Order: sequence, then C-alpha cells, then structure tokens
Amino acid sequence: MNKDSKVLVAGANGMVGSAIVRNLESKGYSNIIRGTRSDVDFTNQEETERYFSSEEPEYVFVAAAKVGGIMANNNHKAEFLTENLQIQTNLIQQSYNFGIKKLLFLGSSCIYPKFASQPIAEDQLMTGPLEPTNDAYAIAKIAGIKMCQAYKEQYGFNAISLMPTNLYGPNDNFDLVTSHVLPAMIAKFHAALNHSDHYEVKLWGDGSSMREFLHVDDLAEACYICMKHYEDSDHINVGTGGDVTIKELAETIADIVGYNRNINWDVTKPNGTPRKVLNVDKIKSLGWKPTINLRDGIRSTYEWYKENQST
Repeated sequence: MNKDSKVLVAGANGMVGSAIVRNLESKGYSNIIRGTRSDVDFTNQEETERYFSSEEPEYVFVAAAKVGGIMANNNHKAEFLTENLQIQTNLIQQSYNFGIKKLLFLGSSCIYPKFASQPIAEDQLMTGPLEPTNDAYAIAKIAGIKMCQAYKEQYGFNAISLMPTNLYGPNDNFDLVTSHVLPAMIAKFHAALNHSDHYEVKLWGDGSSMREFLHVDDLAEACYICMKHYEDSDHINVGTGGDVTIKELAETIADIVGYNRNINWDVTKPNGTPRKVLNVDKIKSLGWKPTINLRDGIRSTYEWYKENQST
C-alpha cells in the first residue's frame, strides 16, 4: 500500500473508520475513499457493486458495522446478525470481484467463548458457548473471519482479520440506550453534574466484571501495520493485554468528569462476561504496542464529548 494507493475506508464516519482515516492522512495518504452511509448502503448488494465499479479502490478497510452495547445487542439480535452479515458479505465479495489487492476485516473480541481461558489467545475461537447477550453480533463476526479465510484458501484473495478488544475514543456513540459501557458512563456522569446533590448515577451489575479497553487511535495504527505487514489467514487480536474492573472504570470516569457522589449499582441487571482480556503477543510481534493509557484516553475522549456532543 503506497501513499498514492486508492484506499476505501468503509464506515469512515464511525469511530473506527474515522480513526483509520486520521491515521492514514497523518502518514501522507491522500487518495482515501470515505465509504459513508450517505454515499452507499453496504447492506445492499447491487448498490455495493455499483460503488466499487465507480470508485475502483485498491485496498479496503472494513470498518462499517452495526454496533451497540449490551442492551442493544440483546434486544435487537435479528438486526445485529442480519445487517452485519450483509455488510461484510457484500464488501468481501465485491472486493474479490473487483480484484482488490488487500482487504482488512475488523471484528470484535466478543467472538470468543464466554468462559474462555484468560488472557484469550486466537486459538480460543469456537471452543465454547458465546456470551448470550451479544451472540448474534459475535456469530456475524465469526462468519466474517471464516469468509476471509475461505476466500484466501479457495481463491487466493488477500484478506486478513483483526479482532480488537473494547474500543473507545472520539466519534464514539454516547447514546445511553445503544452505546457501549465506557461512553455510556461518560454521558451518565456528565449528565449527573446538572442534577441535584442527592442524585446518584445508576449502573448495571455489581461492577465486578473485568474488561480491557483500547483507544481507537491505537487500533488504527495496528490496522495500518497489519495492512502493510500481516499476511496470515488466521485472525489477530488487538488490545492492551491488561484489564480493569467495571467498578474501577466507573470510579476513574467519575473522577475525570468531576462526579463525587455515590454510584448506585443495579445488581438485578446482568454483568455480562465475567472477564475478557486478550493475548496480544501476535500483534506485538509485528512491532505494534498501545501508546495511550486508559486515564489519558478517557480524559481526551471526555474533552471531545464536551466539545461535540454534550448539551
């Protein structure tokens, strides 16, 4: 992939896609195609085919996806399964049909079993039952991995798959119904600043679950390195290799936001997977490592939120 290569970033307006665009632009790439929802509906096969015929990309980053938190995943399984299958199938199929030089497919660490051995290595895939609250999304992403592998094995198509851990950063979704845990907490604690001194933020579960969090700009650099140097058909994990409890995460965000009241944990709500931290030996062997620590990343994300989305 050269500086003048024509690169399609599918989902360029989303958190991951916009980070990939920023990363490429910072390195001097100027021929970037921004595949946004206003440009093309990647769930539509004919529309995706016309888009590829018109734009003629050479490289493709598949960052387009339907994503959401526990509530959204659990309540809308049909949409999460169907739309993600449609998006990734159309993009992989048309990339192959139009002779794309290389495709990078982005999945999620939720592909792994609920009770996988920790830290989770790539070979843990399909070794046990999935977390029920997001199994539909996970199945779609597993299908994406297998599709990339099948096209590589049968047709020699150069497709790789990256499975990032929980992501956060600018352009995240902060909607309280559909967002993931970290941005939802930022929005909740910020909103609480405008309530009375007696108001307490309520959070799901008991705070004991452990999660790993990666800033999206660190993921974007991993994507760039893998697009340049990774050729294996096996998927590759991307994360920090460390985790925190949800309680620790909440206390850190509360401190950064300036919320100094009690946190009300709703133990009637699910915790989700007890622990999920990735083994990242493979991605680190390529020379990549995360550079943004969690507290600094949350602080900069909160500043972005205040400037762009808070009311």
